Amino acid sequence: MRLPNSEHIDRPWRIHELVADFRLEDVWALPAPGGPDELPRLVDQIVHGVDSSSPLTRALFAIRWKIGGLLGLDGDRTGVGSRVPSLRDRLPADLRDVPRGPDFTATPFAPVYLLHDEFAAEIANRTVHAVMHIGWVADPSADGGYRGQMAVLVRPNGLLGGAYMALIDPFRRWIVYPSLMRDIGAGWRAGSTPQAPTATTATRQQ
Repeated sequence: MRLPNSEHIDRPWRIHELVADFRLEDVWALPAPGGPDELPRLVDQIVHGVDSSSPLTRALFAIRWKIGGLLGLDGDRTGVGSRVPSLRDRLPADLRDVPRGPDFTATPFAPVYLLHDEFAAEIANRTVHAVMHIGWVADPSADGGYRGQMAVLVRPNGLLGGAYMALIDPFRRWIVYPSLMRDIGAGWRAGSTPQAPTATTATRQQ
């Protein structure tokens, strides 16, 4: 379920200190309810890949990566540490020694930090520098009293990035993310992580 942006902005996340020049695109409640210490389980499920059950979503990603290859959107020189510095360079002193979190196995996201209630990862290409932020929030209506929450923040790269984000916006909001929510929920209920993911984490589209 999509949430108001205030659900992210009004919480005291540490990510706010790193992304003053990014804009908040979306906030989603994840269908992953649990106890107060289950964020690592959710992060593990996400970083090891979420396979999409939607043929349309898989087709959109296939088209995106084909276009990206033809236009050179995703080369090594366009990523984090090349076109843009990592957000880890912005970490305040008290976060520099915290765990980064697990490495992604199915996407080019890079972990930035992992705390007891939030996880951040970043990705960059020719169009944007983007952040996926996963929070663990108190929710009395959730089974166990907590649930996952995802925010997507982006810094478009000039006119190309702005045009790209405008182009994909309806597909992202109405097809990709709803499909991702269903797949995260199915994986969470099953209590397992996919063993052979196929590079379909939603924000990889950034």
